[in-house]
This record gives sequence, structure tokens and C-alpha cells, in this order.
Amino acid sequence: MSRRTLLRWCSAAAGGVSVAAVTGCGVADDELEPDPLLAQAARARTDASTATALVALVPDLSEPLTMISSERTAHADALEAEIARAAGATTSYTPPSSTTTTAAAGQAPTVELLRESLVRSQRSAGDVGRTLQGFRAGMLASISAACAVQTAVLLP
Repeated sequence: MSRRTLLRWCSAAAGGVSVAAVTGCGVADDELEPDPLLAQAARARTDASTATALVALVPDLSEPLTMISSERTAHADALEAEIARAAGATTSYTPPSSTTTTAAAGQAPTVELLRESLVRSQRSAGDVGRTLQGFRAGMLASISAACAVQTAVLLP
């Protein structure tokens, strides 16, 4: 074996070791940050639940409250489907059959509480959307706009 061939083999081996070392120093799965869409999905479920609870309490606003509940449920479903897709789910996403989140404990839902929650959801979706790119950013921008319409048009 010539000296030149020996040097080639040594440099290839050193390169392989350095690549293995760099990839081995990655972040462990338990250290990953949670998906930023998780909090948005939880907000949407809470808003939908609050709107649904208000339908019985404020019958005069049952139509807009039902619309808000339906839209916010659709937002949560879309966000959860995107979270599952990004996590590498191999089967299609099926949304939960019932909402599991409710309005803040100890507080009876009011239209004003729902309005404030929708405003927070609008701001939060916009803020998170500015940190993302592509489809996810567009989805959050759409959700932010829908929350703005819900507070300005659907709730008096």
C-alpha cells in the first residue's frame, strides 16, 4: 500500500468519525421543545367549549355563539391534524369526539370572558405565526383573522 493510499484512508476514516460524533451529539427526544401549535389547539378547544356553554346561558346570541364554537372546533381539529402530520403520524388524524377543555375553573362563562379569550387567541396565533414559515404560518394567520372577525362582527 502506498503512502498516498494510506493518507486517503486515514482522512476518510477521520471524516467518518467526525460526522458520527456530530450526529451523536444531537438533542435527545425528551429535550425537544413542544410543538408551538399545541397551545393554539388548546386555546381553540377552550374557546369552543366556552361558546358552547354560553349558548344555553345567552339564548339571544345562540346563532353567533354556535358559529364561534364550530369555527374554533375546526381550528383545533386543523391544528391537531398538522401537529400529528409534523410528528410523523402514519395514519390519518381523527379529531376527538368531544371537547375536553372548559372555561377557567371557578368562573361562570360570560360573553365578555369569551371576547377576551378570543382577543388573546388572536394575538397569540399572530405572535406564534410570525415565528413560523410556510403552511403553519399561514394557518395561524388565518386563525388570527378568524378570531378578530368573531370578536368584531359576531359578538356585539
